[in-house]
Amino acid sequence: MSVASAAPEATVPPTDDTSAEEHFWDEGAASDEGAPAGTVPAPAAPGDAPDEVPAGPVDERVSLDAREFGVYARTGGWAFALKVARSVRPGGQAAGETPKVSAKEFAGLAGCSPERVMRYYKAWDRAADDGLVPHFEVLAPGEDVELPDSDAWLSYYSSRSSSASERGTAITAAAEAEGIRPTKALEVAENPTALRAAILADPSTAQAARTALLDRLKEDPALQTELARDIARTDDLKKAVATETRAADRIGYVRQIVENGQVKTPAGQTIDAPAELRAEAERHLSLIDELDEDEEAGQWAAEAYDTVKNLVVQTVEADPELRVQERRTKFYSSLQRATKVFEELTFDDVDDIDDIYEDDMLQRLEELQEAIGACISNLRRAAGPAS
Repeated sequence: MSVASAAPEATVPPTDDTSAEEHFWDEGAASDEGAPAGTVPAPAAPGDAPDEVPAGPVDERVSLDAREFGVYARTGGWAFALKVARSVRPGGQAAGETPKVSAKEFAGLAGCSPERVMRYYKAWDRAADDGLVPHFEVLAPGEDVELPDSDAWLSYYSSRSSSASERGTAITAAAEAEGIRPTKALEVAENPTALRAAILADPSTAQAARTALLDRLKEDPALQTELARDIARTDDLKKAVATETRAADRIGYVRQIVENGQVKTPAGQTIDAPAELRAEAERHLSLIDELDEDEEAGQWAAEAYDTVKNLVVQTVEADPELRVQERRTKFYSSLQRATKVFEELTFDDVDDIDDIYEDDMLQRLEELQEAIGACISNLRRAAGPAS
């Protein structure tokens, strides 16, 4: 019985980087078509002799396994890709021009799918374009060539059909940009349940997912909307966002004083910040900037804001001219708000005033009229006889 006719469970043991599922000639009971797989022996390469030669004769089957193991240990998937490269016709080459066969025919002989064969074919093609291996056209069936190191294999090969899709291409490109193997990223993308489990169980994985999600949000408006909607519908998240927003606003108030040298008073006017106020704001801001990412800034922001606010009030009260301007600004602001509110009091959309009448409505309006009258009188008195 020859080794080629047997279908061992793993003719060539897989490395840590490539699962046994990827070796299409060893798929036996789990090939794409369900047909038994025939084993194609890997070619022996120079230097395959073991360091220690057994004293007695060695069974040829054992010797063949050892040679195949040595080739694969050195070259990884390149040994199998070579079989495809030297036996499958390149595109555009007619059947009569070469003894090579089509990928479909080769897959039939190997007992696997044409798609699996083409993944090896494309891996070799990409490597040939990079000058790492010879092009298909110069290879003849059965020809041996020097193969690249096994470490380079996964840079060109993907065992997953999803890598050929638009989604898979994007994942592959992102993985390469991050300096990781595309096969790892594709595996995660194809198993979101496993990703969810890792995020739920492992804080470091959750942190990595959060960082990646924030990066994606910058270029994905739809995801921004969905996430904002999720937050708005979750009470705990909504409260957390409100708390962080308040802290960010307070830090921004302090930072503006340091960077622009100006500050807003309680009434809303913008004034130049005194040196003492800027120095205190800078001191608090430096403490906040020194916090670690995992430290809560809320308490520090509140302390900085309150301190600066008190200093602003003291600054206004210490300057008579500024104090008068502050009160004038506050009066105008209140008057504007009151005017807007009163203008919204309208009965235009009420067909019958009797339907909404309540005794306290008239009483409150009369009180408001008296207050407005008193305010007008005080303003006229302040204006003097000329008015």
